[in-house]
Amino acid sequence: MAKQSASRSRSVRGSRTGRPVMALLDLLGRRWSLRILWELREAPLTSRGLRTACDEASPTVLQARLSELREAGFVELGEGGGYGLTALGQELCETFIPLHRFAERWRSKSRA
Repeated sequence: MAKQSASRSRSVRGSRTGRPVMALLDLLGRRWSLRILWELREAPLTSRGLRTACDEASPTVLQARLSELREAGFVELGEGGGYGLTALGQELCETFIPLHRFAERWRSKSRA
């Protein structure tokens, strides 16, 4: 039964089953996706502010990623025109905090 329902799931790049973790990793693995989420973790940003925060990434690529992240329910367009994280997007970013702390420790040890 599980195999049958898995075969009806939406397939994603790198997975024939479309399992949720594979779909999430596919989305987050796309260029600029993680950076966009990370830059929005503290406050909403306009398109221009987000582009600046993302090292002048291509506006076309940023808009494509923003569309995908909005469709996934992680990012929303605010009333003032800026992009911000949804509650689900905030929760996702909170899962990155332990990885961020680890990366900071790793960086400090690799410089020693």
